[in-house]
Amino acid sequence: MNWRGGLAGAGLILVTACVSTPAPSPEADIAAIAGVLDAQAAAWNAGDIPGFMAGYHQSEDLRFASGGTVVRGWQPTLERYLARYDSAAKMGKLDFTDLEILPLGPDAAVIHGRWHLTRANDAPHGLFTLIARRIEGKWQIVSDTTTSAD
Repeated sequence: MNWRGGLAGAGLILVTACVSTPAPSPEADIAAIAGVLDAQAAAWNAGDIPGFMAGYHQSEDLRFASGGTVVRGWQPTLERYLARYDSAAKMGKLDFTDLEILPLGPDAAVIHGRWHLTRANDAPHGLFTLIARRIEGKWQIVSDTTTSAD
């Protein structure tokens, strides 16, 4: 191969390396994040706590704050949910409303909303603030602060 062919090949490699996939639009990100919450509610309503937890980043860095305590890590958060909601009656039916999904950049967003459980004898509800990050192309919750409106 002569030097011209080598330079042309190197140029092609450089151009190919510089071409990137366009970032999703904010609207697409908002829809994807809403989809994570929809999947969480569907899993919860099917009695599937591990499925509900699929919306959270499976990491020791996950932060879950509720009831005046902070739980760190995906596994401890799962264990908290399993202990607290150990029956279909305690789980009830979950609904998220008043969602505000605010992109903070191409790979981060804050989500505000209301949660509501419908159970046979009560209807607990409250507010939440989530931080979601795009990790390996997938939106996941990395921080959850949930309050109860007692």
